Amino acid sequence: MSERPILVTCPKACPPYLAAELASLGYAVTSEVSNGVFTRGDYDDCMQLNLTLRTGLRVLWQVDSFSALDGEDLYYQANRMPWEDWISEEGYLSIVSSIRNDTVNNTKYPNLRLKDAIVDRIREQTGQRPNSGNERDQAVVFLYWQGEEVCLYLDTSGVPLSNRGYRLMPGKAPLRENLAASIIAATQWDRASPFLNPMCGSGTLAIEAALMASGIPGGQARDNFAFMHFLPYQIAAHERIREAVKKRIPDSLPFPIIASDINRQAIQAAQTNARKAGVDHLIEFRVCDFKESPIPEDPGVIVLNPEYGERLGEQRKLEATYKDIGDLFKRRCPGYWGYVFTGNRELGKRVGLKTKRKIEFYNGPIECRLLEYELYGGTRRTKFESRI
Repeated sequence: MSERPILVTCPKACPPYLAAELASLGYAVTSEVSNGVFTRGDYDDCMQLNLTLRTGLRVLWQVDSFSALDGEDLYYQANRMPWEDWISEEGYLSIVSSIRNDTVNNTKYPNLRLKDAIVDRIREQTGQRPNSGNERDQAVVFLYWQGEEVCLYLDTSGVPLSNRGYRLMPGKAPLRENLAASIIAATQWDRASPFLNPMCGSGTLAIEAALMASGIPGGQARDNFAFMHFLPYQIAAHERIREAVKKRIPDSLPFPIIASDINRQAIQAAQTNARKAGVDHLIEFRVCDFKESPIPEDPGVIVLNPEYGERLGEQRKLEATYKDIGDLFKRRCPGYWGYVFTGNRELGKRVGLKTKRKIEFYNGPIECRLLEYELYGGTRRTKFESRI
């Protein structure tokens, strides 16, 4: 099928990492927006991006754009489109949307009008209409309507790509997988030196690091994408792409990835998740306090994601934890790059070291910072290059 605009969405502040990843995969970036990156490609490209991307959320394939003043305009314009070429009359359809239009008081109304336009068109052309509902595990259409501007997309991901399929035991307040991948991409890790993750919780950062280091595609563990439920889907093309992007999982890595946590149950959850992702043999798991974490002599990066402390009493208790992180960096990590991911700026100051960078991120609605520390001492490699 012909090339069309592709919008890959991502969390706010993450487009630079997504753009770099798309470029590394050979896709020209045509523009960036606050929560996504545009490129171009055909349906096979959408399948490949779903299977390989680490930092994106959804792969949206644009099928039309037009102007609409109100719901009736939306229905008329959308009803003229050849939906029967994309959605089976025996299939299932879900509508999701982003809407800012002064004529719309109920955001469910445009979704309903678009759904009516699609199923009425398919029934007119085939004599039968698909079922519809709120489930996003089959064909999903995304409606973008801002002012009079309308863009319609086939959401070829459905369930967001952050749902890798390996996190069987999520643990307490886990990072989304794509956010973890973006955090790692923002560090100075070169994928050829130690990656340490004390306070690992359910292991998402360490697992994403192991997937990157081993070359295992981000979507390898998933068995369902929305692109499998649109008519352009061909299973032979899917299998060909899957084989082309599949990498041989190494028996070992020439450097350690170490995940540790004082909570034994957290480590058990992390091991279960790593096993599902196929990288449990590439990660060393330890039950220990973060202050006692193993620190290999050869320098690399050390990344911690401590609690943020939502209540005043919790913050006071965590002040000592953040100070201890700074002590760990100073005393035991010479030559490393140290990172603290936090949603609490005041606690971040308790680390007590001068930051090299303060990198903006959002963990859901929480504005966060990845605090970077260059920990001098001993020998250092040449400056690591951040790669997806």
